[in-house]
Amino acid sequence: MSAFLAELIGTAIIIIFGGGVVANVILNQTKGNSSGWIVISFGWAIGVFAGVLIAAPYSGAHLNPAVTIALSLAHKFPIEMVMPYILAQILGAMAGALAVWLAYHLHFEATDDADLKLAVFCTAPNIRSYFHNMLTETIATFVLILAVLYMATPEVGLGSLNALPVALVVLGLGLSLGGPTGYAINPARDLGPRLMHSLLPIKEKRNSDWAYSWVPIVGPVIGACLASLLYICLS
Repeated sequence: MSAFLAELIGTAIIIIFGGGVVANVILNQTKGNSSGWIVISFGWAIGVFAGVLIAAPYSGAHLNPAVTIALSLAHKFPIEMVMPYILAQILGAMAGALAVWLAYHLHFEATDDADLKLAVFCTAPNIRSYFHNMLTETIATFVLILAVLYMATPEVGLGSLNALPVALVVLGLGLSLGGPTGYAINPARDLGPRLMHSLLPIKEKRNSDWAYSWVPIVGPVIGACLASLLYICLS
């Protein structure tokens, strides 16, 4: 399997688990309806575990543009491969979101709340303040990336043995810093499904909240750059 395909499939796996658990918790008439934030956090963490485990032997399992950018800045990944990896991650996130929509199609139909339908695809803050929302995403991604940098091998990324540790970091971030914004901590995770939401023929859907869409992109990128800078200073 090529690195591009591995990044695409691995990111799709994350979204299938993550978007799937959100759909299970918030859409009408599901078996997991109203089961809560802890269930959502575990679902995303297991998605990261599965995605990293599958992609690691072939691409280093970045599965996140913030990880790719950080590894490149820290001289652990060739700069010419950054854009192909990011493209694969966005396409993978779109594919994963499509799979979730297909799996939960009847439950999307049974749900009248357009905001809940959007929440299956992308993040949104509970209290909207672009500065504070971006700060939350920056801090959460900084923690994730700093941990990843200390796990990653030079010019590769995460190996299969790091699937569980990075998943536990994501679980902890969801439980501790996920409350304000839904912890995107991954630009592809938010942008890809948001694009898919805008394209799919979802019954009674709202707009895709593009006014907020820059926050889960800019915040994680800033967090990744700061984590790389600190890593370089400490190395």
